[in-house]
Amino acid sequence: MSGKKIMILGSTGSVGLQAADVAGRSGYSVTALSANSNSALMEEQIRRFGPQAAAMADPSAAADLRLRTADLPVRVYSGPDGILEMIARDTADVAVNAIIGTAGLMPTLAVIDRGGDLALANKESLVIAGREVMERVRARRVRLTPVDSEHCAIAECLRSGRRSEVAELIITASGGPFRGRRKEELADVTAAEALAHPTWKMGARITVDSATLMNKGFEIIEASVLFGIPESGIRVLVHPQSIVHSMVRFRDNSVIAQLSVPDMRHCVQYAVEAPARRPAVVPELDLAAAGSLTFEEPDCDTFVPLRLAREALRAGGAAPAVLHAANEEAVDAFLAGKCTFTGIFGVLSAVTEALADSAGATSLEDILEFDRAARKLAAGLIER
Repeated sequence: MSGKKIMILGSTGSVGLQAADVAGRSGYSVTALSANSNSALMEEQIRRFGPQAAAMADPSAAADLRLRTADLPVRVYSGPDGILEMIARDTADVAVNAIIGTAGLMPTLAVIDRGGDLALANKESLVIAGREVMERVRARRVRLTPVDSEHCAIAECLRSGRRSEVAELIITASGGPFRGRRKEELADVTAAEALAHPTWKMGARITVDSATLMNKGFEIIEASVLFGIPESGIRVLVHPQSIVHSMVRFRDNSVIAQLSVPDMRHCVQYAVEAPARRPAVVPELDLAAAGSLTFEEPDCDTFVPLRLAREALRAGGAAPAVLHAANEEAVDAFLAGKCTFTGIFGVLSAVTEALADSAGATSLEDILEFDRAARKLAAGLIER
């Protein structure tokens, strides 16, 4: 059992729930929790873990949580600013940031600024403001370990050699529910079809991103930021079995791969404990039962977001933030029935082309301004 103290941000979401499961199995002391609006589930977690503090992004949910936990010695914070205040006051050894979307950026920076180690599942922090995040990590000398399965795998593989010996990072993708289809076959797909991921159980938005391969595009950006590898040194291979989570090819052409059952709990545990390894919280991988492991090149002509992500990474500045913001708006519209699946691609292409000058942005303030501009432009295109 571990004596680590952890804080779980986004504790009622998909990764947050798995982080809570790991905490329970590993004997972590949970000092603080945050969520968006699910006050009923937050109450259950508070009664299970006994944290000193909890925060709800939705003020009305915070008010409800205070009533639900009036008999408990827990301080409840309210709103986005309340989450940041809770982070600043917390004493956890490691914070797991599993908040979904742009809302996770400021909590990421707050965790770093307080000097605590960070297990980061919020890839948006690195996509939107990767330079800012990594500069603060270096300045505060904190440890940032990725929770994304692909980047967790790369971090494990990199222990086999020096960074100067790396020739290529290889990120795997399941291919999603539409692997093998051409673009003309995707025009009429429904949200229910897009949400039927063949391997992973995730939130709605990230599941759609996996179906468009936008999620894999964001992971290219995330990998470049985390590991200091240029876009040209990052390859994507479609691997439907989701057993090999990523690989690293070194300059002697030796390829090191990380394999495990597709379960995010391993990634949470590794991110919290690295470089140590603790007794498993996931089942053993049975390679004989898994059978064949196959790999293929992604279809970037059909799945346009993968190409757009590479272009945004090469452009730099706020270009990745613009792509991300436009994608959030388009995916939400698709889930609401206001945009077709391939319409997502059109919105992304139009917004990134219109805001090409975003590549010159350097400050966090300018990047966030381009984020707002991209959302406004995307919303306008969707409403037509």
